[in-house]
Amino acid sequence: MIAADAALLAALPDWAFGFVLVLGRVGGAMMLLPGIGEADLPVRVRAGMALALTLLLLTVVLPDGPPRPEGGWQDAAALAAEIATGLWLGWLARLVMFALEMAADFLSVMIGLTSILLPNPGAGAASSEMSRILGLAATVLVLASGLYAQPLTALAGSYTLLPLGGHGLAGADLAETALRGLGQSFSLALRLAAPFVFAGTVWQLALAVLSRLVPRLQVYFLALPAQVLGGLALIAALSTALLAAWQTAAQQGFAALPGGL
Repeated sequence: MIAADAALLAALPDWAFGFVLVLGRVGGAMMLLPGIGEADLPVRVRAGMALALTLLLLTVVLPDGPPRPEGGWQDAAALAAEIATGLWLGWLARLVMFALEMAADFLSVMIGLTSILLPNPGAGAASSEMSRILGLAATVLVLASGLYAQPLTALAGSYTLLPLGGHGLAGADLAETALRGLGQSFSLALRLAAPFVFAGTVWQLALAVLSRLVPRLQVYFLALPAQVLGGLALIAALSTALLAAWQTAAQQGFAALPGGL
């Protein structure tokens, strides 16, 4: 056996350990990244993309990675830390998608398509059909516009902030980043749904005045069809602007991810 072959065999355990660590972070992020981590995407496709990205990053991050630990529990702890880091990064990127889905739930309630007291089992993971529709539209928009590349760039850049096999996430920084991300997501959802919330509030006030002026009028049965039709017309008029505003906010949100550009 020549010296080069012996050196390669001696380095294989370190390369295998580094491959598992990188795959843990990349695979955890791939489960949640917008556009790429959607449940509708076949599992084999997501697994193939995770494996391909792992092979691309391995040669870059492994030279700066830690040596392979001797104990089995240390290997498990390092892998768990990498998976948690990937899930955390993917969840932060997914918050932008959650904002559009929350906005869809708000407008669905305001136009009368959904009741907050009666859950809809037919909507699947989404709480309303409108949330499902806009969620699919956002996925198509992310893939068609190339926005998916920004979270992937942040994932690659995360190794600068959180080196491979490091100590993982700091509790205080994690909580602060999570709270800030949740607040920004909820704020974006309210801004996107603001026209529908305003129109729905004015409509309910008008119905309250009408019911006081004409007590015997069946306001609910008269108003609900008009409310739904008016809401659908408002969605048709504002859907393009709503998705454009969300795309701009998503681009800014992805750029602000840890490790992003």
